[in-house]
Amino acid sequence: MAEEIKKIIEENSLAFATVDKDNKPHVIAVAYVKVKEGKLIVTNNYMDSTIDNIKNNSSVGLAVWNKDWEGYRIDGEASYFEEGEYYDFVKSMKENKDEPGKGAIVVDIKEIKKLG
Repeated sequence: MAEEIKKIIEENSLAFATVDKDNKPHVIAVAYVKVKEGKLIVTNNYMDSTIDNIKNNSSVGLAVWNKDWEGYRIDGEASYFEEGEYYDFVKSMKENKDEPGKGAIVVDIKEIKKLG
C-alpha cells in the first residue's frame, strides 16, 4: 500500500459500511484505523450491529478522505477477533486506553479506488 494512502487512513475518520441480514446497508464512522501488514485493523468498542453484520456477511466497504477532499474507497473482507494477535494489537493502542476494546476487525483489502 502506498504511504500516501496509509497516511490518509490513519489520520482521518472513515465511513465503514456493512450489510445486515435483510440486505440493508449499515454505515458507521470509525476512528483510529491502523494499517498493519497491508490489512486494516479497526477496534470494536461499540459496534454490536456491525459485528453481527460481519458475522453474517464479511464483505465490507470503507471510504476515507482528508480535509482537502483527497480520499479512497476500500472494498474488503472482514474477520472479527476477540483474542489473539489482532485483539492484543488493538488493546495496546494508546487511542483505546479508556475504551472497552471488545475485539478487532481485520479487513483484508480487495480493492482500493481513488475517490472522485
